[in-house]
Amino acid sequence: MVDSWERARHILKAAGLDPGRLAHLRPLTGGTYNTVEELRLTDGARYVLKIPPAAAIPALRHERRLLVSEAEFYRSAARADVRTPRLVSMGDDFLLMTACPGDSWDDSLTAAEQTALRTELGRQTARLHRVTGPGFGYPSGALGPLAPDWRTAFTTMFDAVLDDARRYGARLPRPVDAVARTARSAYGALDEVTVPCLVHFDLWRGNILVDRSDGEVRIGGLIDGERMFWGDPLAEFVSLALLGDIKEDEAFLSGHRESGGRADFDTPARLRLALYRAYLYLIMLTETIPREVGEDQERWVQEAVAPELVAALDEIEELLGRKSHSVK
Repeated sequence: MVDSWERARHILKAAGLDPGRLAHLRPLTGGTYNTVEELRLTDGARYVLKIPPAAAIPALRHERRLLVSEAEFYRSAARADVRTPRLVSMGDDFLLMTACPGDSWDDSLTAAEQTALRTELGRQTARLHRVTGPGFGYPSGALGPLAPDWRTAFTTMFDAVLDDARRYGARLPRPVDAVARTARSAYGALDEVTVPCLVHFDLWRGNILVDRSDGEVRIGGLIDGERMFWGDPLAEFVSLALLGDIKEDEAFLSGHRESGGRADFDTPARLRLALYRAYLYLIMLTETIPREVGEDQERWVQEAVAPELVAALDEIEELLGRKSHSVK
């Protein structure tokens, strides 16, 4: 059995910090993949330590070397003055970062506070997307090297999760081959994306910390950047409006546009957004198998997520059906 305190002391020492100053260690909940612990030192400094699961644990294809992607996210986000943890140290089996102030976004906020935070979140993500990378795709290399174009990168990502769905026998609302066929019909819209931008791709409320320390609410940090990739900023809107429609989030879009972010929803953009929705919802449906989720979680995924995958696929078909020719 792993001694968490001994492991934490060893990692602190490797990072150039005095391991004798470790005063408190507690596991952090909410994540579904890595082991996450908060380390507090005698001077009050707080760090977060992430440990990946054993290599033998079943996972989706893109989930290899996730901490490499997370480290890249924090290094890159630091260039954009976005509130995220600061990378302290990393190795093959750990990631050590500073802790951001605040707690996960919950339902205790007033309507006015929600509006202010969504507007600020729009500004933060617009700044995030100004950071560009050396190519398209996952920097972890889980699906191969970065691609020179977005169509190559995204179709590789989409094919990988379809392969996962086949391999694990995922319960999808449509056959895997039918999902692939519908997605393929919209791939031409991906060619409009020519700049690989920094995309977090997991900005649901649980990964957005809200800081109330000075009496007013503000974004304390955007955390858990392990799902990041270099790609289309439009893909960010999926988790930001998880199971919903970002076009209805006027506060977010106002802040996003105010800081120079693009939020156009013409036909090619809507096709791409539908593809990204389908991708995320495929992941959510497929990961229930290797994660061995309980009956309640499986029921929720089937009731809440499966219809959204169908809606995304239907939108692709409807958008292409309205035109006299498909997107080539």
